[in-house]
Amino acid sequence: MQPNKIINLKNLILDIIFPSSCVICQTEGDYLCQDCKGTLEVLTSHKKYCGKNMDDLYFALPYQDSSIKNLIKKFKNEPFVKELGKSLASLIIDHFNLLDNKPDFSDFVLIPVPLEKRKLKWRGFNQAEEIGKELALSLKIPLISDALIRESGVFLCQKPEKIKGKKILLIDDFFVTGSTTEECSKILKEAGAEKIIGVVVARE
Repeated sequence: MQPNKIINLKNLILDIIFPSSCVICQTEGDYLCQDCKGTLEVLTSHKKYCGKNMDDLYFALPYQDSSIKNLIKKFKNEPFVKELGKSLASLIIDHFNLLDNKPDFSDFVLIPVPLEKRKLKWRGFNQAEEIGKELALSLKIPLISDALIRESGVFLCQKPEKIKGKKILLIDDFFVTGSTTEECSKILKEAGAEKIIGVVVARE
């Protein structure tokens, strides 16, 4: 049997034994059902953010919302609902579509905030990259996941040729103090990035 068929069969068996259910209301079907998604107050306006290294920041919801906190917690912590990446990315897309002045990111590339290898091995995926994959499909722009890395708590650009002259959407799950995204932006600017805009699901 081909590897892809084995993976699909495995996923089918898991869906039968452990059916998908909404992490908010536990209704079977999706990890974020349409009813619960409808209760989330996705922002319809954007306020310009001016950081030291990051040129702007878009976020779909305030992190104070208990439902969005629960969603991100289930996404990042055991037992790790990886599939929530699609649902969380859809909230960002909804935010973009609800803005009167809709942003045009057609000439940007997506860069996820990287994880250290130890944490990536423990979780099995980079939550920022999972969100980025869905955004790349929706926005029809490239995702570059191998240029920015993190080693021993330090961010490094290992492939500056992929960054130089680029406009970048820097993807993460949520924004608190901004120290992580600002440090990533600094490294990317030093590598020659033209412009960097942060994109997260929620901001505290």
